Amino acid sequence: MYTTNASRGLPRHRSRHLTERYSRWALRCVIATLVIVLLWLVLAFHLNGQWMFALLFLLLGASLGVVFTKRTLMSHRYIFPAVAGLGVFVIFPLLYTIGISFSNYSSSNLLSEERVRGQLMSQTYQQEGNAFDLTLYQEGELIRLYLENSEADTTQRFVSSPLNFANHETRQIGIQAVDASPAQEPLGMRAIIQARDSLQGLRLLTPDGAELRMAGLRQFAPMVDRYEAREDGSLYDRRDDRIITPDPAIGFFVADNGERITPGWPVNVGFTNYTKIFTDPDIRGPFMQIFVWTFVFASLTVVFTLAVGFVLASLLQWDQLKGKAVYRTLLILPYAVPAFISILIFKGMFNQHFGEVNMILDTLFGVRPEWFTDPWLARSMLLIVNTWLGYPYMLLLCMGLIQAIPQDLYEASAVDGGGPITNLFKITLPLIIKPLTPLLIAAFAFNFNNFVLIALLTGGNPDILGASTPAGTTDLLVSYTYRIAFQDAGQNFGLAAAIATLIFLLVAGMSLLNLRLSKVKV
Repeated sequence: MYTTNASRGLPRHRSRHLTERYSRWALRCVIATLVIVLLWLVLAFHLNGQWMFALLFLLLGASLGVVFTKRTLMSHRYIFPAVAGLGVFVIFPLLYTIGISFSNYSSSNLLSEERVRGQLMSQTYQQEGNAFDLTLYQEGELIRLYLENSEADTTQRFVSSPLNFANHETRQIGIQAVDASPAQEPLGMRAIIQARDSLQGLRLLTPDGAELRMAGLRQFAPMVDRYEAREDGSLYDRRDDRIITPDPAIGFFVADNGERITPGWPVNVGFTNYTKIFTDPDIRGPFMQIFVWTFVFASLTVVFTLAVGFVLASLLQWDQLKGKAVYRTLLILPYAVPAFISILIFKGMFNQHFGEVNMILDTLFGVRPEWFTDPWLARSMLLIVNTWLGYPYMLLLCMGLIQAIPQDLYEASAVDGGGPITNLFKITLPLIIKPLTPLLIAAFAFNFNNFVLIALLTGGNPDILGASTPAGTTDLLVSYTYRIAFQDAGQNFGLAAAIATLIFLLVAGMSLLNLRLSKVKV
């Protein structure tokens, strides 16, 4: 006899079967919705010319549909979200950065060729001829334009029909010649400013066929389109009487004399950005200096933080030390404070004129070091601050590893006459250094790209003299890349992407090499 469901009177196994069926249909509906959303994103990015993002979401939608519809791939469903996140937030940005590094993408080569052509075609210039002074007159709820040119031999006056200035669209309006200005009081400058958007959209057509456009806040003048499109793709510059042709090799319209017309568009430049790093002396010198300092900074930070953390962890294991819990709390406390707060506090403490550090040094030794203007002192300050920020992490690691060391080794060392120093360097350090190696490599990689410390404490200053790109003596490669991309006048994203790619290759290759040398299984 079956046990029935109380609500529907169905056998239990049948009720469970129905529940599983509803669950499968609900899952299919969710997957179908996600696939539709992803396909919509593919279409949206494709229509906007972003083919790389369209391809990304196309692959994501296709893989989602395949993994969740094939029974043979059921085991992969649980790891799919992690793999998809890795692809979207790690692999795709990396590939996108590498792609940019082979282009001239910058603030002057930002738009597509079609948008550059459209922007040039929208440019106008004032044709030879006198400008007309603008005056506005109120007529009920509408406004009438009055134009007057008194600089010519004969004064010219034109007036428009009453206009609705709530309309901001571009429109052509005919104007008529008059003998005198309107009798009523004109509107002030405030009214002209409020109606500026509508005035800029007006094309005033005079009786003789001339077109007037807004040339200033209180003037209309004969304005004509500067460029005229030709069938071969070139543009004729009416103002300068010349032909400019698109050059697909450099991504600019170029005049006959070689002048580049900005803006341009991104094009593939091959390995130009990479070769520029090592061949251009104005870039190679600062890059190599920053490259060496980045390695030194990351290496010394790991050494100093490990030394401080290891010594303090060893002291905290001393049996005769009382109040270990209090000391542990106090020594780990810097790790609980947000790094940016500590960095800003240290920035104030190292202030050359009012900082506490210089006040103490001046009182004791009569010196006031220039921490932010002297390159070596600025680098020393960075190492001091970063050691303070990083030693609690090493302290926690060393404390955990030291507690795992068998006490029999220390007892045997005591029998042989070994002291604390001998135990420290003959037993403790050799036993913890191997399991600590992967974490030290991770710490090295983190400090290799420690952008926050540089940005908040020194900003990369003091600057390297003679560099053609923004570069400072305390810059790391990552902050140097940021300054090239976002602080340089040209915002050379292609060069910044090339340096970022080199950083990735260096860190990845160095990590693999160190892991192999330390015989850590990867």
